[in-house]
Amino acid sequence: MSFIDTLKARAAENKKTIVLPESMDARTYEAAEKVMKEGFANVVLVGSPAEVEKFGAGFDLTGVTIVDPATSEKTAGYIDALVEIRKKKGLTPEQAKEILLKDYLYYGVMMVKMGDADGMVSGACHSTADTLRPCLQILKTKPGTKLVSAFFLMIVPDCEYGENGTFVFADSGLNQDPTSDELASIANSSAESFELLVGKPAKVAMLSHSTKGSAKHALVDKVTDAVALAHEQFPDLTVDGEFQLDAAIVPSVGASKAPGSEIAGHANVLIFPNLDAGNIGYKLTQRLAKAEAYGPVTQGIAKPVNDLSRGCSADDIVGVVAITAVQAQAQ
Repeated sequence: MSFIDTLKARAAENKKTIVLPESMDARTYEAAEKVMKEGFANVVLVGSPAEVEKFGAGFDLTGVTIVDPATSEKTAGYIDALVEIRKKKGLTPEQAKEILLKDYLYYGVMMVKMGDADGMVSGACHSTADTLRPCLQILKTKPGTKLVSAFFLMIVPDCEYGENGTFVFADSGLNQDPTSDELASIANSSAESFELLVGKPAKVAMLSHSTKGSAKHALVDKVTDAVALAHEQFPDLTVDGEFQLDAAIVPSVGASKAPGSEIAGHANVLIFPNLDAGNIGYKLTQRLAKAEAYGPVTQGIAKPVNDLSRGCSADDIVGVVAITAVQAQAQ
């Protein structure tokens, strides 16, 4: 059984309802059909009958719940709730109604907020900013979390590194140039996500172009400071660095470059120093190593809402639905 099939099996044990708001994209319908046939989650599509007929033609949507914001009996309650949430920003009922009827991402997030769905997956045809904006406005951050961040769950075939080729890469989708304190927070959130999804102890490596002082630069200092802060703020977190990539995941290189480190050569959670490195790293691994890349999966939001790469396939959406369902089980 593949790793993602294992997640689907876990999701099926306690089915959650996941909303897919991008009813203008055929990949959404293909993914909804696959999820329903595999039976590991309940699916809600947000869209008008005309949109579903136009974009969902040819797909079997048996069992899928279709919610039309213009006619749903829940919409009035969502409008009232959104006005209350955004009252300090001066949002009027008329403005709230316009947002919810026109922007299905906001509608989907309100479904999650009001308990009518357990999570949401979006981003096939929207930017990360478009997906996360309603989440941060409506759901807010998870209690005790300083920062919302994003990771990719990477599954590399025929790979002896990491957890049998399974890694978390973070932040690979959201924070452009995190500070040392933010990197420490990302490391802790990523370790929690790895352990939830993979079920194995997280071994976190803070990545750099330097290993244990082999180079001197302010960029290196940022990472070494992040390691120190992570040890101080999260004493139960198994984390070390700074490491070059090979020192982090290759046992022989780790033993040579960082002798005595329990992480060197054995890392399964890789924390990149900035978004440039994280985004390039996951796409190199995906394209050159033929890895499965699921994400960007968000962490630190009060309820599970996950983003997608706009280059995603329907199967990628299915995988992120499974991840979101497992996250919802842990709520």
